[in-house]
Amino acid sequence: MTTPEHFPLVDVSGPPHARGVQHGRAVPERVAGGIALYRAQLERRGLDAATTRRLAQSMLPVIEAYDARYLEEMRGIAEGAGVALEDVVMINCRTEMLFGYAELKSRDQAAADAASSEDGDCTGLLVLPARAATGRLMHAHNWDWRQECVDTGIVLRIRSEDGGPDMLTFTEAGALARHGFNANGVSLTGNSLTSNEDFRQGPGVPLVLLRRRVLESANLAQAMRTIWASKRYCANNMILAQAGAEDGWGISLETSPGEIFWTLPEDDLLVHANHWMSPAALMKLRDPGLPQRPDSIYRQHRVENALGRVEGPIGWTHVKAALADEFGKPDGVLRTPKPADFSSISATVATTIMDAAQRVMWVARKPYEGRSFQEYTL
Repeated sequence: MTTPEHFPLVDVSGPPHARGVQHGRAVPERVAGGIALYRAQLERRGLDAATTRRLAQSMLPVIEAYDARYLEEMRGIAEGAGVALEDVVMINCRTEMLFGYAELKSRDQAAADAASSEDGDCTGLLVLPARAATGRLMHAHNWDWRQECVDTGIVLRIRSEDGGPDMLTFTEAGALARHGFNANGVSLTGNSLTSNEDFRQGPGVPLVLLRRRVLESANLAQAMRTIWASKRYCANNMILAQAGAEDGWGISLETSPGEIFWTLPEDDLLVHANHWMSPAALMKLRDPGLPQRPDSIYRQHRVENALGRVEGPIGWTHVKAALADEFGKPDGVLRTPKPADFSSISATVATTIMDAAQRVMWVARKPYEGRSFQEYTL
């Protein structure tokens, strides 16, 4: 079996259940691959099949209470892919399930396990129109996670019939969203963070569902309100932006369970890796994850410097080069495969660059082997 060079495009439309069925039928083997990956990951953390199923079932009322449409879409994915609903819930809510597992074992250990289950070590950036060679807002991201996801990732194009905007999102097969943009020019990428407040109260809104809700926003203000209104169970960073034909702006929101901190573009650039940047957050919170990923500090600085030193307008070539920086290999901005926790291999699964004003994204699969970008349009 040959390995595809690019991630498949999955087109869905209609009401939530129908969209889910189309999603599952289009990529059943990728959904199955994601299920196998996360079953194995949870087993290595001590969760047997019965416990995993029970925890997934406990998430059903949480999902339905947040948005019943999302649960219907998951039911459709399960039907289309020929898998159990609990397995689709596991793909969308693996971190929340590990939080629930805190009730069954040491809370601190479960929290540590859950903290290592979301997003990995990522780097995101914005270039505002004033610095961009295109004259339009540029949004880009490296997703560093489990190497197996090079064969479970998809680009999902959603034609909405719920009154919301159409959207284009890079995600895992079976999941409702990860990074992307919508027809209103609202774009989103996310990076993991940790804080000493994590997993002390909950359950919160599943992160995948929160990102999907953000991508349904009419504008940037609504996207920000969505995050402020959410009940959060652990820290996370989200870079939000809105691009228009001739203008655009963005912000980085660092969220803990109790508070939201923000950082703004400087010199029309914004970069975020996996440590807290807001001075207020640094004063208030302790970052237990930084000793495990201190490379976040230099990844942040090197991308900022690489783009800041560009004389004249910044083009996509500059952005791609900054995200391909291998200094500190394998712990660079571009992560080459290396052993990770729980018998895993971590790597930069994908580099995604987005021109939301033009409704187009380009995604490079396995960028550590070669940066061949496939174009996807809304």
